Amino acid sequence: MDAPTVTPQESLSRDVPVEYKRVYLWHWPIRAMHWTAALCVLVLIVTGFYIGGPYFMTSGQPSDHFLMGWVRFTHFTAAGVLFATGIVRLYWLFNGNKFERWRALFPWHRTDWIHLWQLVKKYLFVQAEKAPHYLGHNPLQQIAYTGIYVLAFVQVLTGFYLYGLVDTGGFFFVTFSWVGSVLGGAQIVRFVHHVLTWFWLIFLPVHVYLTVRSDVLHKESRITSIVSGESFVRADIEYVDD
Repeated sequence: MDAPTVTPQESLSRDVPVEYKRVYLWHWPIRAMHWTAALCVLVLIVTGFYIGGPYFMTSGQPSDHFLMGWVRFTHFTAAGVLFATGIVRLYWLFNGNKFERWRALFPWHRTDWIHLWQLVKKYLFVQAEKAPHYLGHNPLQQIAYTGIYVLAFVQVLTGFYLYGLVDTGGFFFVTFSWVGSVLGGAQIVRFVHHVLTWFWLIFLPVHVYLTVRSDVLHKESRITSIVSGESFVRADIEYVDD
């Protein structure tokens, strides 16, 4: 008599032996870029809010303190490092493995869009058993992360323009003055730069939640993969991008 078939969902809730296989997903430059960018974003958020509303200035005249100067220096330094991580990511779009290359940035094929809808229902806890499995980024993650890249690019452009305002004859203002012309002036550029920060504040907790959720519910070791580059995945599951 044949042994009964056990679905992946059933095996997670019962004491059923599960075999795992090791998959190498992310090279060390991608992992270093990820954690460096994460730290830079946190620093930029904190220092950016202070620059926008310096409510913690100590007593006395502002000229007696260099607190804002240090905050601005920290902000611009973090922005420069974040820009450098973007260069690393751009390079790796053409030299990474199949999970890191430019084809993994967007769902290019019709089947990817079908899978995208199935994944949306999975994350909404509707028909989760029909959702496909991916080793790398699934179509929903591809759109989300590529959107974050675009957001970061716009924020860098607006930030460089604002930085150039201190010297209207300098390199940054001459190079990025068109940003102010396109958006309609410095005040609108500041507004856009500030509003985009709130998208980061929305994205970060959602990103952490979904990553932890995958580790806890699906045993996908997503957190491990961005630390060591390797992920231990279930051997009894078929992966679309394997």
